[in-house]
Formats: sequence, C-alpha cells, structure tokens
Amino acid sequence: MPPLPIICVLSGGVSAEREVSLGSGKACAKALTRFFPTRLFDIRERTLPAELDGSLHVVFSTLHGTFGEDGGMQRRLDEAGIEYAGCDAASSAITMDKGRCRDAMAALGISVARGRVFDAAKPPGAAELISELGSRIVLKPNDQGSSVGLQVIDDEESLGTALRGLTPGSWLAEERIVGREFSVGVLNGRAFGVVEIRPRSGMFDYASKYTVGLTEYHAPAPIGDRLTDDVRNAAERAFETFGCRDYARVDFMERDGGLFFLEINTLPGMKDTSLLPISALCGGLEFPALVREMVMPAVRRFQAARAHVHA
Repeated sequence: MPPLPIICVLSGGVSAEREVSLGSGKACAKALTRFFPTRLFDIRERTLPAELDGSLHVVFSTLHGTFGEDGGMQRRLDEAGIEYAGCDAASSAITMDKGRCRDAMAALGISVARGRVFDAAKPPGAAELISELGSRIVLKPNDQGSSVGLQVIDDEESLGTALRGLTPGSWLAEERIVGREFSVGVLNGRAFGVVEIRPRSGMFDYASKYTVGLTEYHAPAPIGDRLTDDVRNAAERAFETFGCRDYARVDFMERDGGLFFLEINTLPGMKDTSLLPISALCGGLEFPALVREMVMPAVRRFQAARAHVHA
C-alpha cells in the first residue's frame, strides 16, 4: 500500500483575513487527525515552513487573501516539489482577480452586475460612476476575500468620500444587485447543495459573515428545482472555466428570476459552520468527511509521484 503523507495545514497568513484563516486551520486540522498524521502551522510571513518535505508532506492550506488565494503560496509549493490540495497557481491567480472572473463569466452568457475595475491612485469621479452604474454602488477590493473593505454607497457625496479614502491597489465598483444571495460548494467538479444567505442588515459584509446572529443560512435553499439546477450548473461551469482543481465555492445573486455571478473562492472559510461545509451537508457529507474528501486528490497525487520515484 502506498504510504500516507503527513498533512500539513497552513493557517494564519499575512492578509487582512488572518483571524478567519486561523479558525479555519484549527477546525480542519482537528478533522484531518481522524484520518492522517497531521501538523498545524501558523504562517506569519510570505514564506513556507522550512520543515516542509515533498517526500513526506501534503499541504492543506486554509490561508486566505494575499499569499493564500492569489497563487503566491501555490507557486512556492510547486517550486519546492510539495503536493497540495486545491487549485494550482494559475487558477488561483485568475480567480483572485474579480474583474477577470466577471469578464470570463459574462463570456459564458452568465450575467454579472455592471461594474468597473480601477486603481485607487486614479479613481473615476463619483458622478461618472453613478451615471454608469446607478446610484446604489458596491465598492470592494478587486483581489481580497471575506468582504474585506466592502462598502455599500447610496449617494454621490458618500461615494466621493469613499473614493478619496481608498487604500492603494485595484478596486471594483459594481451596481448593487438587490435580491437573494446564494452560495454553492464544488468538489471535484460537482456542485453540492445551494445555500441561501439572509443577512439581517441586507448586505453580506464582513460583520454579517463573522458575527453570530447577524445572518441566517438556509440549506438547502428554499427555491425551485429549476433555479437550484441553474445555480449548480453555473457553479460547475465556473469551476471548469477557471481551471479549478479539487474544490472551490461559488457565490451568486438572484433578482427577478435572473442569476448574477458574484465571485469564486478557491480557499473559502473552512470552519464547520462556513458556507462550503454547509453546502456539503445538504448532501449528507459532514465536516470531517468533507475535509478528508477535499485533501484526498492531493494524497493520491502524492502517492502516485512516490510510486513513480520508487518504480
């Protein structure tokens, strides 16, 4: 029998989502110890742990944002010859860029909100954006997750103030779609159940995601079979289009019967109460079994490589 690797769970990281990642890492490491020898690492800089060894280890990353989802960590692992679960460096870089994802989904015939990507150093004027996108606008970083930095703007004066106060980097301004919000996990190209997200504030921002009691989750979503199939099919098409591997989570809005793509998350939150695990539970896959299934493709790649070395 091929040897089992040690699963090295990477958590923490250097992005604004560090605390979220620490929680995900702890939960996943606890689940994985049921099936594999497991180590949990707290990453504090943009480097890999020196102890990682491609002949012994498989990485399961719960890093979010910069040096997590953007392909940087994945490139380092590839260079070091270390197998890892989840999307490769190229698809991670693509999916981290919300603007590129929007364009790709629109090319598939899946609707996206009207929007514009711009650099904070040269932002468009407030009046110009309102003329293009409407009076209700969502501002968010183009390459961050967990709703970090997300702002909802309802008037020109507030929009002007927000544009002047943006932190450096690439930003996305979008027409605000008011409707029902859905999320669906994808494992090995197949979509799980659809989760409906109902934030009490009306906007699924950082506080709504991570403050107990501010959001209700309905799984499976109380929607008809046709819309369920539309959401699941669109999620699977996104997964394939962006060259994703192993797993991801895809988010949508629905308004007046029309489905709008929001974003794809290649390293989503992974506590047992996070959206991907809730989506998987719709099909009866509980958290420990889900995490095992998420890492198994990487374990098989590791075993195949080791068998080749020893052939």
